[in-house]
Amino acid sequence: METQSAELKTQSHSSKRKTEPRYRCYYFSVDIIRFLETLPNKRTYWVIADQLLRSATSIGANIVEAKSASSKRDFIKFYEIALKSANETKYWLCLLRDATDADKTKVSDLLSETEEISRMLGASLLTMKKRKQL
Repeated sequence: METQSAELKTQSHSSKRKTEPRYRCYYFSVDIIRFLETLPNKRTYWVIADQLLRSATSIGANIVEAKSASSKRDFIKFYEIALKSANETKYWLCLLRDATDADKTKVSDLLSETEEISRMLGASLLTMKKRKQL
């Protein structure tokens, strides 16, 4: 019985991770942090890693902030900031991919996830803005 319960929790957790932006962005931040821990201890990496850490973790932080927004307008603003942070994250990942010896496969995986998150945020913003006009 306990094994079945653990499986259900894992399945529920896994499905939330894939579909709910808040969870998806949280685990994306975790993946970024773990990836940054693997980078060489060199000045070039420090600068890029710092910027990447800030922009990548900002995505989820702004989505969480949106949940406690005081108005629909504020809610939309937080999502817009999250999308901007996702775009900045893509920039820093591309720099790592093209200008350093960072693990290209891992960077490519992180870029793909950033793209998917950006599309989710963009689609959410379009929906919210259409509803606001109605």
